[in-house]
Amino acid sequence: MEEVPHDCPGADSAQAGRGASCQGCPNQRLCASGAGATPDPAIEEIKEKMKTVKHKILVLSGKGGVGKSTFSAHLAHGLAEDENTQYVEDNLGVMSVGFLLSSPDDAVIWRGPKKNGMIKQFLRDVDWGEVDYLIVDTPPGTSDEHLSVVQYLTAAHIDGAVIITTPQESKSSVISISQKKRTSSVP
Repeated sequence: MEEVPHDCPGADSAQAGRGASCQGCPNQRLCASGAGATPDPAIEEIKEKMKTVKHKILVLSGKGGVGKSTFSAHLAHGLAEDENTQYVEDNLGVMSVGFLLSSPDDAVIWRGPKKNGMIKQFLRDVDWGEVDYLIVDTPPGTSDEHLSVVQYLTAAHIDGAVIITTPQESKSSVISISQKKRTSSVP
């Protein structure tokens, strides 16, 4: 599919290919035909399972090693902390693919379909119970797994996402230049 208009109703909408914003879109005929992929039945199962989770937050990063998992753990701990006793144990649960490995030293070397299947299984089959927050610590990078998590959780209403980055030299220099330009224009 080519680039879609900003106000696109979406390929799975009843207005797909028929709405006013669809006029002139290069994908109009494809959307109107209904030839898009059929929705994964797991989406409805996950939506039903997630009814017991009040808030769902994704934690993402463009690359590994930026502290995403550390942030996720601290966020979960902070949200679980009881303000009176500072006691966190009974109200904090963790599920990890690491629990399924034969050794903690084993690496997870899985490709797309296997990783997507595991994500689906975690969201659909784990008994999350009645919880206030589900923090989803996604794999590093920008790949199909991220699209899968969003696709699976969209129907269950994602409350937000946090993107973890590291400061880069090039970004710092752009900020410094912008600040210098602003201050130099002041009389």
